[in-house]
Amino acid sequence: MMNTLKQTKKMIQIDGSIGEGGGQILRTALALSMITGIPFELINIRAGRKKPGLMRQHLVCVQASERISHASVDGATLHSQRLLFKPQQVQAGHYDFHIGSAGSTTLVLQTLLPALLLQDQTSQLSIHGGTHNPLAPSADFIAHCFIPALNQLGAEINFKLQRAGFFPIGAGQIDIQIQPWQQRLAYSKLKRSTLISSRAYAAALNLSPDIAQRELEVLGKKLDLTEKSQQYLNGISQGNSAFVHLDYADHQQVFSTLGEKRKTAEQVAKDLATQVKSYLDSGAVADEYLADQLLLPLALGRGGEFSAQVISEHTRTQAEMIQRFLDCNIEFEALPNGIWKVKVIAAHLPTI
Repeated sequence: MMNTLKQTKKMIQIDGSIGEGGGQILRTALALSMITGIPFELINIRAGRKKPGLMRQHLVCVQASERISHASVDGATLHSQRLLFKPQQVQAGHYDFHIGSAGSTTLVLQTLLPALLLQDQTSQLSIHGGTHNPLAPSADFIAHCFIPALNQLGAEINFKLQRAGFFPIGAGQIDIQIQPWQQRLAYSKLKRSTLISSRAYAAALNLSPDIAQRELEVLGKKLDLTEKSQQYLNGISQGNSAFVHLDYADHQQVFSTLGEKRKTAEQVAKDLATQVKSYLDSGAVADEYLADQLLLPLALGRGGEFSAQVISEHTRTQAEMIQRFLDCNIEFEALPNGIWKVKVIAAHLPTI
């Protein structure tokens, strides 16, 4: 394992009610604790949520982190609002994790990925649970936006959606192969490059296929698309998803949404088109969610800068957590045109 950065292994005390008070505080603390070797105590876990404490998917994040880092853990029980985590040695390998519900597989992935990237051997993960959750990055976003961004930083990650999993059944599966991050590249994307294509996709798993067809029809009318296509997903759950993939010369951005029982397919598509139009009008490179997720990889890599559509409270909390563990600097600058400049001065990590 690569222990580095903060020159002390003194335990970090974290109040989970800071900032947006959600599960991201836990996931980021786990990731950075494994990378640095610094133990932490987290109290008031998810204090900002209606149901505070560790839910099933958060508990799996803890258990998976415990397993790959041989950690000593106290407080890892459902609904616990306190956790003590002391990592040992992170070990690359083949791992299989079952959430046992429709909890988000992609959030478990984002907890483990940074530490496994910094190992000197390849890792293979299979994570079972929800793949399309309303309060988490969809598998489509991860596959077509987040992973391509990491690959541009020099990481080598392969992602595959084996089975889709929607609430409440879940039963989805994602498979990920993570190569050692040998060449870390800087990231500089303040201005958008040429838009090559804009493609819309929709899927209805174990539901009437006309739901996806109606969504694509609306998206085709609302957006200037180069392609629209119906997807056919595997899985035993029921659900509807749609996403728009904007492919720029040096950047990819994805906007995704899920069908809702009290929402027509037409309204789902209209709301998705509104998100896409807002992004296109902004001129920023990263949307709110990609901006949030780029901070840690940039801090662990060679840093960089990019323009962002929005800086949310979630993103500010993420920046604060990263700077608690790493000797790095994250700056947000409001620009005159209403968007933001994000600058990350990286931590000093040794090479693999």
